[in-house]
Amino acid sequence: MGSDHFDDLLPEKLIDLALQSGAEAAEILQSKSVSRPVFFEANRLKQLESSEAEGTALRLWRDGRPGLAVAYGDVDPQALVAKALALSELNDPETIELTVGNQTRYPDMGQAVPVEHLVQLGREVIDQIRSAYPEVICEAELECDVERTRIVNTLGLDCSYSDTTLDGYVSADWVRGDDFLSVADGQTRRNALDPHALAQQILQRLDWADRNVAAPRGRLPVLFTSKAADMLWSTVQDALSGKRVLERSSPWSDRIGDQVTGAQLTFSQDPEAGPFSCPFDDEGTPAQPLTFIENGVLRLFYTDRTTGRELGGGSTGNGFRPGLGSYPTPSLFNTLVKPGERDLLDLIASLDRGLLVDQMLGGGAGISGEFSVNVELGYLIRNGEIVGRVKDTMIAGNVYTALSNIVELGGDADWNGSCYTPSVIVGGLSMTGC
Repeated sequence: MGSDHFDDLLPEKLIDLALQSGAEAAEILQSKSVSRPVFFEANRLKQLESSEAEGTALRLWRDGRPGLAVAYGDVDPQALVAKALALSELNDPETIELTVGNQTRYPDMGQAVPVEHLVQLGREVIDQIRSAYPEVICEAELECDVERTRIVNTLGLDCSYSDTTLDGYVSADWVRGDDFLSVADGQTRRNALDPHALAQQILQRLDWADRNVAAPRGRLPVLFTSKAADMLWSTVQDALSGKRVLERSSPWSDRIGDQVTGAQLTFSQDPEAGPFSCPFDDEGTPAQPLTFIENGVLRLFYTDRTTGRELGGGSTGNGFRPGLGSYPTPSLFNTLVKPGERDLLDLIASLDRGLLVDQMLGGGAGISGEFSVNVELGYLIRNGEIVGRVKDTMIAGNVYTALSNIVELGGDADWNGSCYTPSVIVGGLSMTGC
C-alpha cells in the first residue's frame, strides 16, 4: 500500500524557523493517505486506481495573531513559515489555544488488504445479485484507505496514529419498461468486508420492489432504515455543537438536563468503536467516550478548545478541521445511537400501515429541523408486510418533532460512515405526491 511515514524532522524544522522568526507558538498537523480503489461498471471490472496525498499545515501565532499555511507533497520549510507569518498580519490577536503533551505513538488500527482481494469481493457481490436478477446492471466501488495523522506543537505535544478502513459500495439498476429502479447500499468495516451480507441487502430491496403501489397520503408512521436514518442524526449532531450554543442557534442551547427527545434515544461518541479510530482530535486533545443524550435527556455539548473555554467547560476533544487549510471547529467522531432489540423485519411486522424509507433525494434538515425530501426508494407497509414500492412521494416534517415521537429503535444497527445507527420508526411526518 506504499509508505505511510512522514518526514520526521519536518515539524521540528518548522517550529524552529517559526520561533526564530518571532512567533511565540506554533503547531504542525501532518496528514497522509494512501488509497487503492477498484471500480466496476456495467457488471465488469472497469479500472484500478492509486491515490496518495500528503499535506502539512502550520499554524502559528506572532503577537497573538494567528496564521495558517498549508503545503502538499514536498515542503519548503522557509516558504511555509513565511506564508503563515504573512497571513498572521491580516488577523486580529486571539487567545493561543495549544494542547500540552508529550510524545505518544498510538497503535496502528486495521489491516490493509491487497487490490486483488477487493476485485474478488466486488465480483462476488455482483455475481450474487445477478444470479437472482440477471437483468440488473451493477456498479461497485471497493477501497482500502490508510490514513496517518501526526500533530506536533511548541508545548511538547507529539502524537501520531495510523488508521486503515475498508469501504464497499454497490448499486443495482433495474429497467422495467418505463420504470427505472436504482438500489444502492454499502459497508464500512475495519478488517474485512462481507460480500454476502451486502448482496443480500440489495436483493431484499429488489424483492420488495417487485411491484409498484399507490403512494400513501396524510400522516403515517415512517420506518427509516439505518441508512436513511442518518438524516435525523445529522440534525442531532448539529444541535449538540458547542459552537451552535455560542451562536444561540441550537434549539437546545439552554436545555441541559431537559428531556429533548423520546426516552428511547441515547446518543453517544466512542473514539475506539467501529471501523475508524481517533485517539486525539486535530488540536491534540485526547478523544474520549461521551454521552450527549441519555434516555432522551440532554447531558452534554461537544467542544473544541476555543469553544470549550468560552462555554467554561473546556474541550471535550472534538476539535477537528474540515480540511488542512481550515481552523479547528467542533465536530463529532464515531457517534452511536443505542439500538433497540427487534430487527428490521420485526419492525415492519409491527406496523399496520406505514412507509419504509430506504433512500432519499435532497438535502438534510439542517439546524432548523424542517425538511421536505423526495423518497427515492420507499415501500408501503400494510398489515405488517411490504406490499410494494411507492413512487413520486415526498415526506415532510420536523426532525425535533419526529425525535419526540420515536415509536421504536431497531436492533439492526450498522455503521453508516462514522455513525452507528439502527432503523427507527417515528411519527409526526406527512406524505404528499410530487
